[in-house]
Amino acid sequence: MHVGVLLPFTPPPGASPDFLRQLMIELRDAPPIQSPWDLKVKNPDFLSSPRQRWVRDESFDLDYHVRRYGLPIPGGERELGVLVSRLHSVQMDFHRPLWETSFIEGLAGGRFAMYTKVHHSLIDGYTAMRLLSGSMSTDPDERDMPHFFHRSKPARSSVGEPVASFSALFSMVREQLDGTPVFWKAVARLGKSLGGRDRMLKAPMQAPNTIFNKRISRNRRFATQSYDLSRLKNLAKVAGGTLNDVALALCGAALRRLLIQLNALPDEPLIAMLPVNLRPANDPGGGNAVGAILASLATHIKDPVERLHQIIASTQRAKQQLEGMPRSTILQYSALLLAPLSVQMATGIAGRVRPAFNVVISNVPGPKEPLYFRGARLEAAYPLSIPFHGYGLNITLNSYAGTLNCGFIGCRDGLPHLQKLAVFAGEGLEELETALL
Repeated sequence: MHVGVLLPFTPPPGASPDFLRQLMIELRDAPPIQSPWDLKVKNPDFLSSPRQRWVRDESFDLDYHVRRYGLPIPGGERELGVLVSRLHSVQMDFHRPLWETSFIEGLAGGRFAMYTKVHHSLIDGYTAMRLLSGSMSTDPDERDMPHFFHRSKPARSSVGEPVASFSALFSMVREQLDGTPVFWKAVARLGKSLGGRDRMLKAPMQAPNTIFNKRISRNRRFATQSYDLSRLKNLAKVAGGTLNDVALALCGAALRRLLIQLNALPDEPLIAMLPVNLRPANDPGGGNAVGAILASLATHIKDPVERLHQIIASTQRAKQQLEGMPRSTILQYSALLLAPLSVQMATGIAGRVRPAFNVVISNVPGPKEPLYFRGARLEAAYPLSIPFHGYGLNITLNSYAGTLNCGFIGCRDGLPHLQKLAVFAGEGLEELETALL
């Protein structure tokens, strides 16, 4: 249940060959690690204990959490992808704080990369992007920005801390009651979808079985792709959809083409679960605050324009379900959508029965301006998320400085040719542009 990010950098002008070595020395001499990066779970061998909580790691070892790797020079994107795939395959040690950072050197032209993984119990994608922005600078001459583990995470209530006041508790209860009629109307509409009377609205357990909705191994494969945001925005404007709709269309096109090649395309459309950020504007982040909707990827449709329009109709219908709901009710509705998944995971039948949906596709907004780390320019930010039993493919999108960066992570043994998926997504973009523009 760890997430990660791969950050490739162009070194600053005049950087010495031992740039990363000097950086490692600097990190060891830096101020103490800030909370929550020095916290671990109290009972690592009993993770389901109701008395579980975070405690400070009194024997924190920076050398365990911050590492340095070298690729055979000159390292290419393939070698980098292989290393990151292997690093992401390793389960985290629950006897230690749940994060690791790896600096990777040896890329062509003196470039280097940073791969960081963090357990999802600590942060969600929104918070991760806030931390990324806060650990870097828009000034290429800035050299003193502290790394993320030397910065404290935005404050949240401590585990086990009681609600501050009765009035706060009353407000929570009132919000829940206010959202109840909207919730039950949304549930009724889901019932119509299950009965076939609302084909645009997708409900749990309507997804077909695919080759990646099986049991998975611990091994991962990772692939990346990057697009100019302006290309996707142009398509969204012409089609009357959103940037996210176009991104879903690229994923749908890639999955359709790959499954056709493998003679494994279902007759029914694949369904994606889309996490929804529930934070208000300018929220400082911290912890997790995520809802969910389901949408069709229209993989049963050959024509790319018709496929895009079907996706737009499906996402609009899913968003209508959330209209008028307070945050607490959205969480309640999301829990309903994910209930079949929860049952599958709890009973151990995930990957052996029909999936609740086929794939998770997340879109996390990132920094709009180029960022620099110790003068090195961040080229892209490729996210890595979580495959799990029954759901062996996860696609996460992240915008950064006018680009959309895509991270495809899947089970190495259950989903062959993952790199082709990234290539086919690029071809899907060209196909849409030819048809629409």
